[in-house]
Amino acid sequence: MSRTPQHLLTATQEALEAVRSTAPLVQCITNSVVVGFTANALLAVGAAPAMVDIPDEAGIFAGVASGLLINLGTCRAEQRAAALEAAPAASAAGTPWVLDPVAIGALPVRTPLAHQLRDLRPSIVRGNASEIMALAELGAGGRGVDSTNSVDDALAAARSLARASGGAVAISGATDVVTDGESVVRLSNGHPVLTKVTGGGCALGAIMAAFAAVTPDSLTAAVAATSVYTVAADLAAERSALPGSFAVALLDALSEVSVDDLAERAVIA
Repeated sequence: MSRTPQHLLTATQEALEAVRSTAPLVQCITNSVVVGFTANALLAVGAAPAMVDIPDEAGIFAGVASGLLINLGTCRAEQRAAALEAAPAASAAGTPWVLDPVAIGALPVRTPLAHQLRDLRPSIVRGNASEIMALAELGAGGRGVDSTNSVDDALAAARSLARASGGAVAISGATDVVTDGESVVRLSNGHPVLTKVTGGGCALGAIMAAFAAVTPDSLTAAVAATSVYTVAADLAAERSALPGSFAVALLDALSEVSVDDLAERAVIA
């Protein structure tokens, strides 16, 4: 598969149209702080959210969902059980799934859980540099949800994780990086105010699950989701660069971002 910037742009445009035409059903086992924003982001981009995170239901639903997000942001006991039920069920059913190992490193509950889930071979791993390094057991994590490492610091860890899972790893930063262990793609859209909105990264993980549902290649799906999301952030920041109004503008931009906007604005290298 060709992965030149032009081919990836074309694939991103096609994936956006596919999400909007098929409305993939995305199961989210996610951070309770951001459930509403995540659901609204999925709706805005054209997908359908389902916050099914109850044990004895999560695995059943993962078998019928189009995509699955497992986000460890709040990681209560019931969610932990649901995650360990849903991930293997998704894999058995061929449902692509995304692991977002929020704030792992030194914390004694979420860190071993993240390693268990990592070994179940997620389609895409998404996190900041410190989280990716901790998931690969090459770092101690960041400051809570904030990274203390650079994207380039985490590239070797991301390559290693991607090779082990057979999927893709996306590192969020000022320039986002996606790798499948061999190819490395750098994406340079987005706006700093994204870091001031609770749930910005969590919503991106859910959108990756939606794009993975319509794009068989994990690297292409992660690139497409990141490009759409960060181009929408650029559009939103032109309306407002203040956190409260930006969050609303981002949802609006996700619903409006077009293939022409991607052609004009997406920076893929």
